Amino acid sequence: MFLSTYENKLDKKGRVSVPASYRSYLSNLGYNGVICYPSFNHQCLEAWPQDRIEKISSAIDNLNPFEEKKDYFATSILSESVNLQFDSEGRILLTNKLLKHAKIKNSMVFVGQGKTFQIWEPTLFEKFKVTARKKSNINRSSLKWEQKLNN
Repeated sequence: MFLSTYENKLDKKGRVSVPASYRSYLSNLGYNGVICYPSFNHQCLEAWPQDRIEKISSAIDNLNPFEEKKDYFATSILSESVNLQFDSEGRILLTNKLLKHAKIKNSMVFVGQGKTFQIWEPTLFEKFKVTARKKSNINRSSLKWEQKLNN
């Protein structure tokens, strides 16, 4: 899983090192890179393994081909997605378009989200984290999981 939070800087060529634990997880899934696209919900980047993008693509394909929302999702997610391969040192090269969306200038935060991760500009993430903590506290009763009883 993608866990924890890591901060890294862009190098002079615009590359950034993806945290080793994230690369290891992707490698265990059989991938040598990650798919990134601009987030719908926040001023950050969504980073997903190939299989997750394939699932969203299948969900889009299952929509009525004559409904506008199919085109909206395909355009907003699939056409904006970029397949970023790791170089020999575990770095990716984020496009200017992605960097601009997330307002990233030279430093970024990799934020684990379980099956995916996000990439944020550090000060924007700190502000979001405060809001997320407050809203999680308010909504904590909605987070439930099945507990198995010992027989």
